[in-house]
Amino acid sequence: MATDYSITRTAVLDAPAAAVFAQLEDFHAWEDWSPWENVDPGMERRYSGPERGVGAHYEWSGNAKAGAGSMEIVDASAGRQVVIDLRFSKPIKGINPTTFTLVPRGPDSTEVTWHMTGRRGPLLRIMSRLIKMDKVLGDQFEQGLASLGRAARSGQS
Repeated sequence: MATDYSITRTAVLDAPAAAVFAQLEDFHAWEDWSPWENVDPGMERRYSGPERGVGAHYEWSGNAKAGAGSMEIVDASAGRQVVIDLRFSKPIKGINPTTFTLVPRGPDSTEVTWHMTGRRGPLLRIMSRLIKMDKVLGDQFEQGLASLGRAARSGQS
């Protein structure tokens, strides 16, 4: 089994690129659409750095399902792309560069691709034989993209 992995999902959202980008570049907004925000109602969240965009930083710590980790926006091209340095510290340590790419498909429609890469350590390689990461995480990406579209539509002025 390969040590490197990649998960990608793409969806066309019924929202303009600017509205989608606004949801992605503000970690506070992720509570409205991220598929992992509701796995632990008591999850602790800490925000630092700028409110949005490059340098915005988010840390979380929760139950066994939520785990713990941090995200920092390392690149944000308005309406086009957000690149995140995603780091997990629990339950399994990992560094997972994550990119959201936006392609406008008309004034009120945006194609969004969510791409994450990582390396499988020994424990993750064993788990991957039992749990198909592309299926499990891919399904969560798909749920997140659908929720992102709803959040972007409701966040429009």
